[in-house]
Amino acid sequence: MMTVWWPCLVLALLSGLETSGFPRSPLRLLGKRSLPEGVVDGIEVYSTKISCKVTSRFAHNVVTTRAVNRADTAKEVSFDVELPKTAFITNFTLTIDGVTYPGNVKEKEVAQKQYEKAVSQGKTAGLVKASGRKLEKFTVSVNVAAGSKVTFELTYEELLKRNKGRYEMYLKVQPKQLVRHFEIDARIFEPQGISMLDAEASFITNDLLGSALTKSFSGKKGHVSFKPSLDQQRSCPTCTDSLLNGDFTIVYDVNRESPANVQIVNGYFVHFFAPQGLPVVPKNIVFVIDVSGSMSGRKIQQTREALLKILDDMKEDDYLNFILFSTDVTTWKDHLVQATPANLEEARTFVKNIHDKSMTNINDGLMRGIEMLNKAREEHIVPERSTSIIIMLTDGDANMGESRPEKIQENVRNAIGGKFPLYNLGFGNNLNYNFLETLALENHGLARRIYEDSDANLQLQGFYEEVANPLLTNVEVEYPENAILDLTRNSYPHFYDGSEIVVAGRLVDRNVNNFKADVKGHGALNDLTFTEDVDMKEMDAALKEQGYIFGDYIERLWAYLTIEQLLEKRKNARGDEKENITAEALELSLKYHFVTPLTSMVVTKPEDNEDQTSIADKPGEGAISETSSMAYLTSHQSSPSPYYYVDGDPHFIIQVPGKNDSICFNIDEKPGTVLRLIQDPVTGITVTGQIIGDKGSNASSRTGKTYFGKLGITNAWMDFRVEVTTEKIILGNGAALSTFSWLDTVTVTETGLSVTINRKKNMVVSFGDGISFVIILHQVWKKHPVHQDFLGFYVVDSHRMSAQTHGLLGQFFQPFDFEVFDIRPGSDPTKPDATMVVKSHQLTVTRGSQKDYRKNASVGTKVVCWFVHNNGEGLIDGVHTDYIVPTLF
Repeated sequence: MMTVWWPCLVLALLSGLETSGFPRSPLRLLGKRSLPEGVVDGIEVYSTKISCKVTSRFAHNVVTTRAVNRADTAKEVSFDVELPKTAFITNFTLTIDGVTYPGNVKEKEVAQKQYEKAVSQGKTAGLVKASGRKLEKFTVSVNVAAGSKVTFELTYEELLKRNKGRYEMYLKVQPKQLVRHFEIDARIFEPQGISMLDAEASFITNDLLGSALTKSFSGKKGHVSFKPSLDQQRSCPTCTDSLLNGDFTIVYDVNRESPANVQIVNGYFVHFFAPQGLPVVPKNIVFVIDVSGSMSGRKIQQTREALLKILDDMKEDDYLNFILFSTDVTTWKDHLVQATPANLEEARTFVKNIHDKSMTNINDGLMRGIEMLNKAREEHIVPERSTSIIIMLTDGDANMGESRPEKIQENVRNAIGGKFPLYNLGFGNNLNYNFLETLALENHGLARRIYEDSDANLQLQGFYEEVANPLLTNVEVEYPENAILDLTRNSYPHFYDGSEIVVAGRLVDRNVNNFKADVKGHGALNDLTFTEDVDMKEMDAALKEQGYIFGDYIERLWAYLTIEQLLEKRKNARGDEKENITAEALELSLKYHFVTPLTSMVVTKPEDNEDQTSIADKPGEGAISETSSMAYLTSHQSSPSPYYYVDGDPHFIIQVPGKNDSICFNIDEKPGTVLRLIQDPVTGITVTGQIIGDKGSNASSRTGKTYFGKLGITNAWMDFRVEVTTEKIILGNGAALSTFSWLDTVTVTETGLSVTINRKKNMVVSFGDGISFVIILHQVWKKHPVHQDFLGFYVVDSHRMSAQTHGLLGQFFQPFDFEVFDIRPGSDPTKPDATMVVKSHQLTVTRGSQKDYRKNASVGTKVVCWFVHNNGEGLIDGVHTDYIVPTLF
């Protein structure tokens, strides 16, 4: 049965904070100390809290677990969380004795190169893997010294989807030991008002649950709290093991006085649509069933059970037929028949006699079903106001007749012609699920995996129930022309009872007074148009409750929905279209710090005196087996925040105040290359730079000097960007553009932003108090035969940027240390060599100098530094090509 998973609560909590080297025991005595209750192998998990905020169906979830090593020796502690496959991890931090090690989201290709480096060193560590029907598991482990404390904090987000009239929040609770402070705290805010809210646990009696659980809702707010005491967690009154092992479920729905609801915050809007009380549109449904030899036994029995239950739920206005395929194709009837009592009884007899045969002829089975639906429509066998659906169930790959997946896709696509949806149910593990998914998505349907468990027949019935009651067909959501940007999907072939259509986008004019949305669709009796008028003054009044709303939730909801839909489109795209979709989804994933199939989260943590960084990937649905992800090695030690800039050829200079010394390196790339200098997903700030060469140099050459000729700075949260070249400065705020030249002296300000251009010298870009960049204009003689104007980039204030900042410069926000020794003569007598240990690497470095041009763009100030060779290899994370991006923005 299909369920809607609540993202904030799907986790197997610390399953379980494991320690290596010893068998588990409820209580250990170390030396003469008696350890507190709840200690397992020296590790006490003294606090676990799941804090969830749901606002307008968008859930922001933080899982925090705190533990202490009460043993006399170092112990490995593991943190396991199971979360929904549809959720995106947005952050992970690890804190040991007050020092925090953050996670950073990177492009997957960058992570892959780091992984290959780890493999070459013989070290890998899995973080995220497929776990079950709707779960994937996040795992990280760390070595903790005796007496030390460790805190794990995982954040993830998801848009809840309505199913069968409610939003379901599901928690798999499994701490495997007593926890002194265990709490689930869920707060729900729905501007439409909450109509019902309930919670239950499968692992605890109602009497005990009642004393540990509180739940309430009133108006727009709902609250669920589950705080079992140590005694309530015990599996028996005298036991030391936990009974918290099972499912904790919260369900809720919202008021629907109007079929539609539109909400607008900071120029982004979300439109929810779920009408009630409409008559059901009659459906014409063909079941295409695989009866090949692999379906024998339990599978075919469960299929018969499910079909018999489905027949009990058919309505008399519906039309149906069954098509069975193995080596050949057989049908129950030659054409669709109405679901009269007599026909349904005959259908039951047919279903009871379904049995398995031999091969798998998917192509011919589908083509027969499509032909039957088309013919029924053409010959007016079915009602004019009805909708057609085809549902296929198979457990294997095509091996009879046309067996090439691409050709089957082409045949089906041409035969359906976009007229009705195809739903594919994949039974078990031994099938090409990606093929079934692509086939369904190309034809406005979806694929679902049916797991080979005792409830497989209930899974089949549950899916049918989702599509059993269409209320509207050909649904179009429309907005005023030229009023909307970046709209998510707004066209749907069906709206099913109990579900919800969600559309999000951005307003062209944030100061609009009124906002109108129309939803048009074909109903069972007539065509319908639902209109929603939004008064912005009323909306502003509602937003006075902003304290209950987590920040920019509608913008993040829009980003989540856009990425999700782009990833769906990407599965069927080819060539340039696929590249463009991939680039757009990747850009949004990085901008909003989502771990998606295109990105990975890199988590740095200390490990036996050297630091290990693990990479959290999002597993694909196609791989049913548990597959671990990846890791590589790097190092970050405590030190004051660095000061950094890049200028010249281009020379990167990192000043470490605590050492009173500097490190520098060059990046040697061809003209036209764009490098990511800074990216901070928390502040939303990204800085990139494009390389130019001397006059006459070409993009395929790395000879001659290179410089930055163009810089781009964006702030995702402010919808602001600035493009700086040696000739002009273009400021963009939303769709509005302002262009200035280096001959101007001007200051542009708005809330949280200041841009100042100082004629022919420099410009300063500041975001509030604590983030400030300076861009230097270097002008050369216009008639110089070789050189041309270029730019320098300086960070003069960065203390408000987060520890998640990365990039060629940004990565050095995270504290690091270095040691230099064995200073010796180099190849140049004026520039000695030395050995440097930095980030667990031992490098040969050379003493040199660069220039700081902030005070004087012509002369500059000399800065002495240790030069790291080979494009900063060993100093920067990964290799320099990891930081190459396709475009400036």
